[in-house]
Amino acid sequence: MKKLKNLNDIENEITQNDALLLYITSPNCNVCEVLKPKIEELFSKEFPKIKLIESDISETPELGGKFNIFSAPTILIFFDKKEFLREGRNVSLSLLKEKIQKIYKLYFG
Repeated sequence: MKKLKNLNDIENEITQNDALLLYITSPNCNVCEVLKPKIEELFSKEFPKIKLIESDISETPELGGKFNIFSAPTILIFFDKKEFLREGRNVSLSLLKEKIQKIYKLYFG
């Protein structure tokens, strides 16, 4: 997962990629640390065409205002530069997979 610390870089990644996952963390977030490798594994196996990036809200505080982030971790999924899905704090990997599968198959065939 590529780590970005600049809002402009994050916005550029969103516009340059057909599908993108933005993983927003915060310092000392145990859930963030435990969930990250599970997300990476799920997406590398099931959704390899979705680019994964992450950012720490403490290093990029503008993220909170730009994307209305109130807790960590927050997962934002973008297709065609538009937010498709938002998951926060208590993330069910099986439900996340189910929600993304439908549009992933439509988008990438």
